[in-house]
Amino acid sequence: MARTLAPEERDLWRRAMGNVRRRPAHAALSPAPPQSGAPPPSERAGGPPSALPLPAAGFDRRSAQRLKRGQMPIEARLDLHGMTQAEAHRALLGFLRRAHDEGRRAVLVITGKGESGVLRAGVPRWLAEAPIRTMILAVEDAQPRHGGAGAKYVLLRKKRIRGETG
Repeated sequence: MARTLAPEERDLWRRAMGNVRRRPAHAALSPAPPQSGAPPPSERAGGPPSALPLPAAGFDRRSAQRLKRGQMPIEARLDLHGMTQAEAHRALLGFLRRAHDEGRRAVLVITGKGESGVLRAGVPRWLAEAPIRTMILAVEDAQPRHGGAGAKYVLLRKKRIRGETG
């Protein structure tokens, strides 16, 4: 059963999905050019966000399932416990940039379950903002063994090397 989204999550979802249209069921899954200023289209159009929509291009169903089940090796971790929003935002941006630059793919971001959930609410919003979203292929809630609702799996895009095509 799906959980009820908080008003700020619904607003974030509406803004993130504002330019996305449902693909007809019979349409081929061919890569679509990215829209500037909008997050990549969702494979699960219309469903509630885990944090970011999963893009159709470059991310197959098997990889999506492995990420969701926590079966991808976690190559780096960031624990945001005890940080202010400003500190956590800076730490998240620096962590993801370093991990991406180092060619890491699957990382874990721990927000904590806390009662107020300020970071739990902020992290998905920050992951959807430029420049962070350009580094990310997918985001899923972590499995209980990795922190459950108080953590996110983040799958980073492969780092492109200058002169590389495709």
